Formats: sequence, structure tokens, C-alpha cells
Amino acid sequence: MKQVYNPYLPLNEYIPDGEPHVFGDRVYIYGSHDREGGETFCELDYVVYSADVEDLTDWKCEGTIYRASQDPHCHEIVKDAGKRKYLYAPDVVQGTDGRYYLYYALSAYAGKGGFDGPISVAVCDTPAGKYEYYGDVRYPDGKLMLDYIPFDPGLLNDDGRIYLYYGWALPMRPTKNRVIQKIYRKVMRRMFPKKTEEEIYSTNPGIMGGNVVELEQDMLTVKSFPKRMIPCEMDASGSGFENHAFFEASSIRKIGDTYYFIYSSSANHELCYATSKYPNREFRYGGVIISNGDIGIKGRKGKDRVAVTGNNHGSIECIHGEWYIFYHRHTHMSSNSRQGCAERIKICENGFIPQVKMTSCGLNQGALAADGDYPAVIACNLTDGKMPHIGNGVCRQKKPHITHKKEERFITQIQDHTLIGYKYFCFEGKTKIFVMTSGTGSGKFLVCNRPGEMLGEIMIRPSKKWIENETVIDAEGTHALYFIFKGKGTVEFLRFGFAKES
Repeated sequence: MKQVYNPYLPLNEYIPDGEPHVFGDRVYIYGSHDREGGETFCELDYVVYSADVEDLTDWKCEGTIYRASQDPHCHEIVKDAGKRKYLYAPDVVQGTDGRYYLYYALSAYAGKGGFDGPISVAVCDTPAGKYEYYGDVRYPDGKLMLDYIPFDPGLLNDDGRIYLYYGWALPMRPTKNRVIQKIYRKVMRRMFPKKTEEEIYSTNPGIMGGNVVELEQDMLTVKSFPKRMIPCEMDASGSGFENHAFFEASSIRKIGDTYYFIYSSSANHELCYATSKYPNREFRYGGVIISNGDIGIKGRKGKDRVAVTGNNHGSIECIHGEWYIFYHRHTHMSSNSRQGCAERIKICENGFIPQVKMTSCGLNQGALAADGDYPAVIACNLTDGKMPHIGNGVCRQKKPHITHKKEERFITQIQDHTLIGYKYFCFEGKTKIFVMTSGTGSGKFLVCNRPGEMLGEIMIRPSKKWIENETVIDAEGTHALYFIFKGKGTVEFLRFGFAKES
């Protein structure tokens, strides 16, 4: 039986910032391209995967569609960061001429220079062919469009009218504290070195926030000056966006007569949405679609996140009659190793999208079968009860996390009280369940269908090599599956699996 789980691409593939688009009878995933265990964001060139809309279990690699070296700006040197050779979060839209246009921003190491623009464009005759550099978004007089912060483009072809959404913001609240205000100014001068002091501090509205501009049919020339659409946290008071204001990751969809703007909020770990009856104004906050720590589910607070959290970026798409949210998770305790995941969502009759949980089954048509074996790294919950939020870089705390060594991908740093969760599996009575572990740890895995409700125990022994231990559980129907370690030392977890008992 063919199945698919999260992450839905090969385990060595890291395509975050996913923009799903259905073109014809296939869905294509456009995104950034991190290196597994990478040192900075977006180290690799753009690669696209696609799947038949009727079979989301079978993802095909379409190959490299665009290289940073094709952009003439890639040779520019950014102070203290080297060449602008990193391709950041893209989007693709089909123009009225039938061709496909790829919008993106280039950055240097660790994002430096990426906020100064421009937004560039490549073009191709097919959705996943070889794109060629086309030009930069600019004003009719030829001047580059650098107003506000040209970052994270999202595109919409609205019955022949082309809209470009973009922007960025510091996820910080306003303050009257002069020391903090001084820090804000220092950070902004460092992040936007090409902007003058007047641009940074006197632009009205401020340079930070979500923006929209309409393009001409040439897909490059802006029709008029960009408009502020969604406020940043510093400007959110009284707007309805308080605590969920714009941070980055602009994306847009039109559903019926309603425009849905999907974005990463100032909370950083969540994807939110806002709606309007117009493509360029009057957007109102709608809610959270997903958090990569399940923060907000049943009132869960940040301190109780069920996985390490970090930046989030993605969008929604209707695939064969079902709506999905595409997002990413973090491995290696790093902001630089992000894997694409997806969940089914529901759009209610009144337009509301309820927040969904992270799962292991994701794009699968229902729960995974409690039969055969699975990689441990498809865990949707991984926590010791005090998981951190990663800003930029690598977190050095000794926490359970997903990592790799050569061709093996496994969970490491499992210590006493670590919970490893999978949602969901379909059980059919008595089932043998095994785990493959190594490390210095000794103790047991409590096997539960919810924390506190135990189905069995699996003894864990120290070993330098991968060894297998098992138990028999009795469960019927669809349940979550949790392994909770009780013991001493540190465990590494490679695989688990099931065999039906007669």
C-alpha cells in the first residue's frame, strides 16, 4: 500500500518556504533549498518536485530549474558576507502570455544584503523547465523598485491583472524605552545598509510591513507606487493584527470572491492569514493556520511547544478538491536545515480556517497503517518539556532533535522524559512493535496512545550499534503513538515498526 508521511519529500531533501501550485494535472512545490545540516539559509540552487494531483504519495524530482549564478547580481559583494549567491524564498505565477515567471530575492551569507533588493524574475515556457534570467522589478523610468523592503515575493494572476506582494519586518513591539529604541536603530542600520537614515526612519508608513503592487503585462514594470497592506507589530495597535502582525513570507490565494493573504507572523513560528474582498486593500486578520510547535492548539502556550520552533513559511493550495497548508519544520537544532511538511485543512462556509495540528501522516489519505517499518524522524512531536525557539543559527542546548550521519537520519539526544510522538496510526488489535536504538541510554520506552495512557513497555539497552527491541500492544482504531523514554544516559532512535500478531 502506497503511503506518504511528513516530511513528504526524501529525507535528505530540504525545501522550505514551500509555495504549492497546481498547473494542469500536477502540483509543483517551489521553495528555497537548504543543505542538510547547512551553515546558512538557502545554500543550494532551486529544485522543484511535483506530483500528480490524484497521487500525492509519489513525488518526482524535476531537477534544478534555476541557479544563482544565472543572476547578474550574484557577483555583487556584501560587506562581511561575501557574494550575493543565495536564492531566497521564491514564488511562481503564470503570466497572461502562458509563460511561467519565477520571482525571488538574492542574499549573501546569513541573509545579509537580502533586504536591499531588488526582486528579480526568471522565466520559462513550462512550470519546471530551465528558467532564464528575465530582469528586475522596476518603475517605468527604469529605476529599481526598492521601496519598503523587497523580500519574500508572492504573486497572483487575478484574471489577467498581476499583483506582487512582498515585505519584511522586525518582529518587535513598539517601546518607549530609549535603550531598546537605540538597539532597534542599530539593528535596522545594520540590516538595511543601502537605505539612508531618512528612508529608514521617516518613510510613511514605515519601511516594515506587508506590501502590494500591481505589475504591467511585461511582469517587471510596476504600475504605481507600492501600498502598505498588513502592518508590522510596531504599527499594529488598533488594527486587529496585534500579536499576529506581519513578519515575512507573503503568499496570496483567491478563493471564490475572497483574497487570502498567508504570511508568517511576528510570533515567528506560525502561519497566519488575512482576508479581503479586494486584492490590494482592506485585509482583516483571520487567524493562525499552523504553528511548527503546535502553539495555540487548545490554548497551548509557547513554553509548552511540542517541538523546537523556528521561522515558518508556506501557503495553501487546493489539490484534487482538498485544501492543504504547506509549511516547514527544523532539524539539527538549526534555523538552516528546514524540511517541507503539509497538512490537510478545512475552509469553513464563513471563510474561517481552523488551526490544524502537525501530524506525521500529512498528505496521506488518512492515518498511516500500523504495519511495516517507519523512520523515527517522521515524528511530529519531539520534546523534553522545555524546547527552545531557534532564531538564527544553531542552538547549542542539549535537546532531542533530528540529525544525520552519512546516509542515516535519526533522533539524537533522547534523555529521561523525552516524548516522541507520531500522529496518526490505524491499529487492528494485537500488534508487535519494535524500535531500533543505540547510545549510552538504558531504561525503557513507554508506549502510549496519549501521554499517561500506556499500552506497553520496550526495554532500551546501551549499544554502540543499532539494536532492536520489541513488545506487543493491543489497540484498535486510529490513535497517536508516543514513545516516552524513562532511564539514564542518552539514546539515539533510527526506526520503529509493526508486525501483526495472530
